[in-house]
Amino acid sequence: MPKSSKKKKEKAVDFSKAKLKLGKGKQLPSNVVDTSFKARSIALPTQSITVEKDATLPTTRRKQSFDDLVLLMKHYNANTRKDTILSFRELFELHPDIMESSMTVLLGACVRLIGDEDAGVRKTLLSFLSWLLPLVSKENLIPHVPLLILFTTSAQTHIFPEIRIDAVRFLDLFLELVPESVVDGWIQGNPGHGKRVLEGYLGILSAGTKYGDTDGEVKATSTASVVLSSQSKLVVLKSLSAFLTHAVSRQLRSSNHATSNLDPAAVPLPTWFFAPSFRSARSFNAYERFFRSESVDCQPQLDAEHPRDDFICMPDFATGPLATAWSLNDLCGISLAQTDSLTHLNSHTSSLIHLARTLYSTLLASYLDCAPVVFSPDVNPPEAELNLLTVTARIMRTLYGSILQDRFSLSLAEEETLCDELSTLLGYMTGYFPFRPARREIKVEHAFQDLNVIYCELTAMLVLVSFRRPSGDISRKARFPTSRSLASSHVKHEGKLTLQAGLVRTYVIRLLLGEDNSGAQISRPLIPTMYIALLPTIWALLNQPKESHTRSQGEAPTDTVLSAMLDHAIRTTSNSAVKTLTVEFVARILLLETETDYCGHFDVRNMGEREKFQEWILHLPRTLWEIGPHNLAASETVLRSLLRLLQRGSIMIKHEEIFGLQTRLTPFFMITHPVRGRLPGPFTKIPTSSQLIRRLAVDLVVTILSVSTRSEGEERENLMIAVGSAVSGTLEEVYWQQLVRATGLS
Repeated sequence: MPKSSKKKKEKAVDFSKAKLKLGKGKQLPSNVVDTSFKARSIALPTQSITVEKDATLPTTRRKQSFDDLVLLMKHYNANTRKDTILSFRELFELHPDIMESSMTVLLGACVRLIGDEDAGVRKTLLSFLSWLLPLVSKENLIPHVPLLILFTTSAQTHIFPEIRIDAVRFLDLFLELVPESVVDGWIQGNPGHGKRVLEGYLGILSAGTKYGDTDGEVKATSTASVVLSSQSKLVVLKSLSAFLTHAVSRQLRSSNHATSNLDPAAVPLPTWFFAPSFRSARSFNAYERFFRSESVDCQPQLDAEHPRDDFICMPDFATGPLATAWSLNDLCGISLAQTDSLTHLNSHTSSLIHLARTLYSTLLASYLDCAPVVFSPDVNPPEAELNLLTVTARIMRTLYGSILQDRFSLSLAEEETLCDELSTLLGYMTGYFPFRPARREIKVEHAFQDLNVIYCELTAMLVLVSFRRPSGDISRKARFPTSRSLASSHVKHEGKLTLQAGLVRTYVIRLLLGEDNSGAQISRPLIPTMYIALLPTIWALLNQPKESHTRSQGEAPTDTVLSAMLDHAIRTTSNSAVKTLTVEFVARILLLETETDYCGHFDVRNMGEREKFQEWILHLPRTLWEIGPHNLAASETVLRSLLRLLQRGSIMIKHEEIFGLQTRLTPFFMITHPVRGRLPGPFTKIPTSSQLIRRLAVDLVVTILSVSTRSEGEERENLMIAVGSAVSGTLEEVYWQQLVRATGLS
């Protein structure tokens, strides 16, 4: 029965008709043949079969030409883009002659990868540009900087934080190569990309990007909500510090045209901290240019009709390019043409003030986050936190130091606000000062020493500002009941500043004497940048009023600072890079008492260091002999220092010093050897092209001989013979003979 039923069903299937359903199309038969087809094309545009390649075209080892690599820079695969960048370097290493001609197309392709989403591509591009751009001359690179900055600032605002951080790394490279082009326009209203770069920094640091608004609170953007790690914040702050340093130093260089023509690499001595001690801008400008060499043409003939009053021997030995007679002020290098008032507001001061207020909370938070870890008494700090705190301190010095250097460019309210902010920052640092590492480690000790110097410099800023603040302002406010709290806070501020100045005084004395806080020798001597950073501090301590010289615990009197400074100036070797700076600084403070418009508290006549000043004066001829022709800028500084002191009639140069200078200057022109006889001194080795230095030496000798007494016949005669022998047969021989006749020394 079941079998027959099954067979019936199988037979029924063969003759059954499928029922049509609503909405369904007619079904095709099972034996239908599909006749549809699909066609695909294959493009072969670059096959060697159809295209003939130029065998002389520069290619890589993979036979890729420059045009091939440019196309691959847009490839969708990140590894291909990265390999293409490496191939570009290979191509330029094999064929360096095509580098200059390919720069426009190459950089146009590279800038689009600055904001690439692949970290490996960005890292490879940064490495490639770090290799490539230094090989390009600056003149050929500058036209491409706007394009590079445009894409870099765009990457600074990218949605991904890692791309923004890498954009800062590209900015570091550009700041190293073309800093002027990067910082141009950072001041509001000036052309350039600097403002966009600065806004990018502020946006990454969560400080807001509305930098141009001078009123109201700074508004943060959507990217300001990202919290940076310590390492990322270090990258941004370090780059911002370099940006601000270049921006401020460029402004200072543009306002200071009196630089040495002998050694462009020489570090000039800053003099801005002397400005508050002068009654007028004209007097300070004249004092500031005492040691600045200017390009002049020496005149072989004397002009007896135009004598110089402050030259004791009255030689008129220099003329301008047009061979016109110079006036007294011209010959002294004291041009009064620049009569700009010290009260003139610099164009960048308002921008710096607004930037300081914008970054104040960021700098304070950065310091408070790192200080407990960095100043731990048990272990040395991690490298990232130590560098982050150091960079924070450098930004504080750049901002507040640049603003407070201008004497009266700020209103009293702005000055008090900035001083309060700086005082708050220093207040958090005072508890740890002087900064010491937990364990001796050279790298950490150097970083801590830099922090100590920065703290000293910032404290000196506050001390110098407190000298020029109106003394009657607080007393006037104290008469009103509503101002009693202000007067009380001012008294507390002055007390805190006195304590900080005392700590700084003790540290500076130890540093100048070559000791650290434990009494051992310091790990490194003072370098020029560190000595320059200490000069405002030294002057602030020397120029303190007598009533502020308290003798509380940890403080030292002012004459001890002066003694340590003179000991350091005498002890510094002649071949040291700091020697020239010490000579000029000591000479400048000696010349202050000869200035009629000087109104500072420092008075060299009441310091009780006459013997050390005399020792310093008498050691200068030996320094001049040791330097000789090896450092012309230093030789000029020594000669000018002695010449100015003699011209101005310094109280530290008496009969004994005149006699000592005669004896010690003779070997500079001629050496008398017990066996070999008379030998030429270092003066004869000074190049004849340095005519200014050679004539300064002759002027110095004539000035010394003019003020010496006739009783010193032997020493005078030896010096005159030595100079006559040294200048024999040179251009200075006629000049020397004319000076001798004009001053009656013959």
